[in-house]
Amino acid sequence: MTTSHRATARTRIGLVFLLIPALLVSMDLSVLFVAAPAIAEDLRPSGTQWLWMMDVYGFVMAGLLITMGALGDRIGRRRLLLAGAGLFGAASALLALASTPELFIAGRVLLGVAAATLAPSTLSLIRTMFTDPGQRRTAVGAWTVAFGGGAVAGPIIGGLLLEFWPWGSVFLINLPFMLLLLVAVPLLVPESRSPRTARFDVPGALLSMAAVLGLVLAVKRFAEDGPDPVALTALAVGAAALVVFVVRRRRAAHPLVDVALFGRPAFSAAVGANTVVSFAAAGLGLLTFTFLQTVHGLTPLFAALWALPTLVGTAAGATLAGVLAARVRPAVLMSAGLFTSAAGFAVVGSVGPDTALPVFLGGYTVVTLGVGVVATLANALVLATAPPDRAGAAAGISETSTELGGALGIAVLGTIATGIYRDTVRQELPGTEGAAAETVAGALAAAAELPEAAAGALLGTAFGAYTDGITTAALTGAGVMAAVAVAVAVGLRRLPPGTDSPGDHHPDDHTGSDPVADPRGDRDADRRPGQDARS
Repeated sequence: MTTSHRATARTRIGLVFLLIPALLVSMDLSVLFVAAPAIAEDLRPSGTQWLWMMDVYGFVMAGLLITMGALGDRIGRRRLLLAGAGLFGAASALLALASTPELFIAGRVLLGVAAATLAPSTLSLIRTMFTDPGQRRTAVGAWTVAFGGGAVAGPIIGGLLLEFWPWGSVFLINLPFMLLLLVAVPLLVPESRSPRTARFDVPGALLSMAAVLGLVLAVKRFAEDGPDPVALTALAVGAAALVVFVVRRRRAAHPLVDVALFGRPAFSAAVGANTVVSFAAAGLGLLTFTFLQTVHGLTPLFAALWALPTLVGTAAGATLAGVLAARVRPAVLMSAGLFTSAAGFAVVGSVGPDTALPVFLGGYTVVTLGVGVVATLANALVLATAPPDRAGAAAGISETSTELGGALGIAVLGTIATGIYRDTVRQELPGTEGAAAETVAGALAAAAELPEAAAGALLGTAFGAYTDGITTAALTGAGVMAAVAVAVAVGLRRLPPGTDSPGDHHPDDHTGSDPVADPRGDRDADRRPGQDARS
């Protein structure tokens, strides 16, 4: 049983400094959206090098999140956060000074390693700093807004910096914030670690990295090149590593991740919901910035400014989750959030090339409203349902689900949109080849070299084809969100309001008093709705 205490002013100030790395980690995923042309012009990478420059940060981070979360449980979450902040700053400096594609790729690898230490450390520290259920929900909601907002803030801040300084400035901006963390966190954030003195599970760490990296690489290769040998090999390696990782858990004395956590309905539903909302946010975000800059002719900076309401939607959703979670069952709240996002996708799925921009962005904002609700409650459930000594590993699982969902969203929705664009352009404009037949940006470049009439015909077809691709992808996203909403409503139907409150027992300790750890406790909880079984 855990005693809840109200957070002090020092704790609340410490939270502000934990939001900074959450914002920057997410921001560095999207900042290349606007910096990419300048970097490519300066460094002149090959096509293969350019793909690695864009993807390797997310690859490395996804592969290391679970490992770094578990490492923080053992050596100290604050210590890992500070080490990660130092490495994040050094990697940012290397990126800003990179003079070759090889150095840039090396910098993105190091940045991915550092990001993998920062994200689970901040989330697990919030779990130990805020024991009061209501305050924890508010803190996790703020973290969700910071992490989700970084994806929108990246292009905005990058666009502003590129108006006045070279592209290296988008990475140098990280340095003062990392220095601030190194100074302030030791003064404001208490150290926390697992009380167990178990050895670190090195084989489990290697298997988890192989599983995640293999599966993410397979998804990306399938989306880009279909079932080629690389994609099939990556899929086989990732799947095999995952199977061995799960089986080995039964024999390991101190496994990296206790798979029994997934026997908790709230934990499994939270991880699944995190994956789906990340699928939605990443997939639609990728398509949106291209749509705004090509079909609607906005500059990168103005495209990012137009997208600001989506950040407001995320914040509003997080606020709603914090206010309602103590009074509304998780099944109702999470399924409502998912259905809300599905409705937003449906609005996006109804637009045409000439539809007013506020209609498109209004639908997108409804999507992020639902995402804010679901992500906040999902992260709170992950933290509350995992035992305190595994908070870092649980946070790593949560963040890994986010990265996997993002990779799937970009791959699936992006592939749908790209396929429809190619088919439509080649059908309506036979003979169109090269970049114009592959992407709408290629069509824009090709149109600049054509006579006015031919350029108008090409752009009209290209804009219509790309819009059709987005609407089809959006309707696919609506169907996925609606299906998962039904599954979540069924899976969590017995959990009472306020389930995302702190607990401190081991997941295998089925006492029957905890509705999250043991479904048998749901019947007792149902007789006392609104009462927190852990209080």
